[in-house]
Amino acid sequence: MGGTIGSRVMRTVFVFTVICILLCHNAFGFYLPGVAPEDFRKGDPLNVKVNKLTSIKTQLPYSYYSLPFCHPDAIVDSRENLGEVLRGDRIENSRYVFKMREPQMCNVVCRLTLDAKTAKEFKDKIEDEYHVNMILDNLPLVVPIPRAEQESPVYQLGFHVGLKGQYSGSKDEKYFLHNHLSFTVKYHKDQQTEAARIVGFEVVPFSVKHEYEGQWSEDTRLMTCDPHAKRTVSSSNSPQEVEDKQEVIFTYDVAFKESEVKWASRWDTYLLMSDDQIHWFSIVNSLMIVLFLSGMVAMIMLRTLFRDISKYNELETQEEAQEETGWKLVHADVFRPPYNSELLCVYVGTGVQFLGLVLVTMIFAALGFLSPSNRGGLMTAMLLLWVLMGLLAGYASARLYKMFKGTEWKKIALRTAFLFPATVFSIFFVLNALIWGQKSSGAVPFGAMFALVFLWFGISVPLVFVGSYIGFRKPAIEDPVKTNKIPRQIPEQAWYLNPVFSILIGGILPFGAVFIELFFILTSIWLNQFYYIFGFLFIVLVILIITCAEISIVLCYFQLCSEDYLWWWRSYLTSGSSALYLFLYAAFYFFTKLDITKPVSGVLYFGYMLIASYAFFVLTGTIGFYACFWFTRMIYSSVKID
Repeated sequence: MGGTIGSRVMRTVFVFTVICILLCHNAFGFYLPGVAPEDFRKGDPLNVKVNKLTSIKTQLPYSYYSLPFCHPDAIVDSRENLGEVLRGDRIENSRYVFKMREPQMCNVVCRLTLDAKTAKEFKDKIEDEYHVNMILDNLPLVVPIPRAEQESPVYQLGFHVGLKGQYSGSKDEKYFLHNHLSFTVKYHKDQQTEAARIVGFEVVPFSVKHEYEGQWSEDTRLMTCDPHAKRTVSSSNSPQEVEDKQEVIFTYDVAFKESEVKWASRWDTYLLMSDDQIHWFSIVNSLMIVLFLSGMVAMIMLRTLFRDISKYNELETQEEAQEETGWKLVHADVFRPPYNSELLCVYVGTGVQFLGLVLVTMIFAALGFLSPSNRGGLMTAMLLLWVLMGLLAGYASARLYKMFKGTEWKKIALRTAFLFPATVFSIFFVLNALIWGQKSSGAVPFGAMFALVFLWFGISVPLVFVGSYIGFRKPAIEDPVKTNKIPRQIPEQAWYLNPVFSILIGGILPFGAVFIELFFILTSIWLNQFYYIFGFLFIVLVILIITCAEISIVLCYFQLCSEDYLWWWRSYLTSGSSALYLFLYAAFYFFTKLDITKPVSGVLYFGYMLIASYAFFVLTGTIGFYACFWFTRMIYSSVKID
């Protein structure tokens, strides 16, 4: 009977895994450098695609054609994966079409006359410093910005819609539109064949009030830039104003430049955008401090514990133990189930789910499987892993629940499957409603929302139940010592062992392990930069796990030595309190580094950082709990107890 049920369980897991993979096979495409290059011969068409408009001032993306730019006869949406949709990406075709290695000068895209409505739309986007994002051969468009001290420029993703300025001798502020784009396509040529591969896509935008003679027609030649007269746009001395009834002519140049950069290395330019010396120094400095502290803590703990255990066993053998002291005194109460043990089981299970997700994601990312070239790949992979790790969540919560003498495993499985996801989904739904109200492309459409709900209810929830079933069928974890029926009275504690104080102190060290790296992560998310230093991030994660474990064990040891045996929840909250510092740091970052002024954008920032802090709490809390769980079982099984 047991074998039949077990085989059904395994078949169920297999079926759900296959469904998950089939559902998102398009989204979970790993990128290895040099796997899928595209060769272009001279004269081959190059289709430029347009992506969302982004702003670090509002954090609200909009589709490119939400502004009255030149659009093709039929706008075609590119196929997007779930991660891209959640990021607000809207990739569409455009009127910008090049021919490989055939330079073009002053190509007219279209001509339009602004009215009051369209002029206001452009002004609003210029005011909020929106960037236009384009893509060519899966490479994002960048603007090279020269640096005085270094030869290589720094690259800015996308170009500004326009800019604000004043005419000389005037105090009136005007809005100017970038209507002329000077593209540079860099390519790496194969010497044996005439084929070439695109390795760079750059632009320099200009604002130009184009002039022409006579009536406008398709054959009209511009006076401001003319390919026949070799007259090009090289400055914005006569800019294009954004006003009602203003005529705007959109034009572009494209030049091709051979590059020594090979196709497999073409993303290096994008991933090395900032000055990385400070970055490396900061991370190494942080790691050295934390490793030093961890070494000191480990040495003290090992020496003290060794002395305690030796002393207790020596006293027992010599029959000199008149009265037990220290942590051995509470041996009959230390494994007494805690208050609200079911909730603890749920949070521990969720934390195991998160730990599995983070570890697997970090390993794949550090090996180069989740490159930024696969837009949305990281987010899609994390969603899929979260769903599949539901198996571990159910297993961990059920195992702990059975140790606490629980009998209703279905109830604990249901709570594990719904508590954390429901909380996060509720916050996410409210934030999404705010984004909908702003008519932003960042709002998750119905189809993507349905996919998220299906991943949750259709795959994650059943896997949690399967994991709980397997975990509950396992033999219960036996305590190393017996528990008395009557709980022991806890003596009055010293001020520094006050639960609130010790919990808040415990969160400082884990936060110290990650706060410098956190700065770069926040910068990449909210200042629209790439983050791809997963090797170092993986090291920081390992340090975080070690630090959470050690600080929880140290404070748990002090707590037991003072005859306070209520360590279950305290061990979880000690390392989990680092999430509070993370949220406070996020607030500090908001007021010191970001230029967000809109209330909706501020709510979005703090809403998403609240979700991130909640997830960090669950992750670090679970690490601390399991460290103390192992520690208490080890020390109480190491001493002789009558």
